[in-house]
Amino acid sequence: MAYDATKLKDFEIAELAEKNMPTPAEWVEKLGLEKDEVIPYGRICKLDFMKIIERLKDRPNGKFIEVTAITPTPLGEGKTTTTMGLVEGLGKRGMNVGAAIRQPSGGPTMNIKGTAAGGGNALAIPMTEFSLGLTGDLNDIMNAHNLAMVALTARMQHERNYDDAELAKRNLRRLDIDPTRVEMGWVIDFCAQALRNIIIGIGGRMDGYMMQSKFGIAVSSELMAILAVATDLKDLRERLGRIIVAYDKKGNPVTTSDLEVAGAMCAWMRNTINPTLMSTVEYQPVLVHAGPFANIAIGQSSIIADRIGLKMFDYHVTESGFGADIGFEKFWNVKCRLSGLVPNVSVVTATIRALKMHGGGPKVVPGRPLPDEYTRENLELLEKGIPNLLHHIATVRKAGINPVVCINSFYTDTKEEIAMVKRYAEQAGARCAVSQHWLKGGEGALELADAVIDACNDSVDFKFLYPLEMPLRQRVEIIAKEVYGADGVSWTPEAEAKAKRFESDPAYADFATMMVKTHLSLTHDPNLKGVPKGWILPVRDVLVYAGAKFLCPMTGTISLMPGTSSDPAYRRVDVDVETGKVLGLF
Repeated sequence: MAYDATKLKDFEIAELAEKNMPTPAEWVEKLGLEKDEVIPYGRICKLDFMKIIERLKDRPNGKFIEVTAITPTPLGEGKTTTTMGLVEGLGKRGMNVGAAIRQPSGGPTMNIKGTAAGGGNALAIPMTEFSLGLTGDLNDIMNAHNLAMVALTARMQHERNYDDAELAKRNLRRLDIDPTRVEMGWVIDFCAQALRNIIIGIGGRMDGYMMQSKFGIAVSSELMAILAVATDLKDLRERLGRIIVAYDKKGNPVTTSDLEVAGAMCAWMRNTINPTLMSTVEYQPVLVHAGPFANIAIGQSSIIADRIGLKMFDYHVTESGFGADIGFEKFWNVKCRLSGLVPNVSVVTATIRALKMHGGGPKVVPGRPLPDEYTRENLELLEKGIPNLLHHIATVRKAGINPVVCINSFYTDTKEEIAMVKRYAEQAGARCAVSQHWLKGGEGALELADAVIDACNDSVDFKFLYPLEMPLRQRVEIIAKEVYGADGVSWTPEAEAKAKRFESDPAYADFATMMVKTHLSLTHDPNLKGVPKGWILPVRDVLVYAGAKFLCPMTGTISLMPGTSSDPAYRRVDVDVETGKVLGLF
């Protein structure tokens, strides 16, 4: 039964649906799990990854479906909503289906974006737990990350206060850390611009080491990226030990292993390898695991969740962050390479409003009403924006995949507008389906489900964009030209020097190329919409995530600590003091 999404808020729909949500014990029976494979956390549960993957190791994988999008407006175009709707639609068709999505950050939840749980009748439940910490993975990652900084700053204080003989008595060797080359900062899971640049250690000799430091948002932590790409606990432990925290005064890396803190970090994160099991409002299973930044890290639900999902379900739907230029490109060339998993189909989520924006429509500002151009028929504006959709279709097809375009329907979309998008998508070689999952749930997603089932029967000639042996600068060049549509790449002298050093060092030969770019444009400039022509991609730096094994070319200006808006969501969140229920989440 679909709820009246035009009258009920998301948290009200969630509250109604949660009354009949399966319990952990019911999930055991419904999914054919063993009792010891489910770890209860109140009314939700985690799945014991190691036990399930061992028991099902010989079972063939199900169909693998990835969900991406066109270049979005600042409001987002509903990838999670589409993911939930597709799962519900496949469920209505009687399929054994599940999904993997990312855990939301408290920063966007309490700021502008909201919970990222989907919306309307295409929603993940229980919504309150999903939005406010879930089963503690983010807290464990924050503790593990900040423990590395505790180890670093304590070591710097002790090395300043004691000579070599005194350090030896304490079983410490001098690391001689350069305070101007500390790579890590601290993390907190809120958008706190006041913490972007700070001074720590103010006080006496016993109050730490005084130096400049910084905070990032928790999901930007390298530890979160590591969780997303780790294949098991052993892999997680090894990657944690390779994290570069700082450099010494000779330019050598100082790692978490050097600080003898990697084991303790893994102890904090030992339970994070187990995905959390949630549900759609129509009671299909949804795995929630990891939530890395999409424009500086991999931006995907985890490899672990996909490995379990493909064994448990006949159709497994996974979600990538942002548009196909970022999310799909990293799924295609990084996640699939690391996991060895090959998708059957990619769903490109599109909205009429976003295409109108790319056609030259007025600026879309979160928290303000949409201009009339987005809520009234305007075929001329829409047609001018369609090249952005066609660009993303072409990107998916370069991977050897036949995409399905999902028009995430709004009630203001007209038949003529929908027909225009369908015509262009099909001319570009993609299937195209209109979906009303927000309004009608699974019943509204049947056309989308049928298109995806049909596409899953296609043969896939999957191929990477570049070989792993290709040097870093050539990889960046091919991504810029083939995925973004740039004419070429320019490097600052500092960035090029770093790139040359990485290319000449065999230790970095198998590091993934993790492009850092705005999600609001195909270019590095968020103000350039549509499909810009005649531009050069500037690379100003290359970051190293040695634990995750990422080299991150930085384009444009990307902050690891977003800011809180003047009208954040937390102004509307409250608790019913009579029942204890959380109100106002969206």
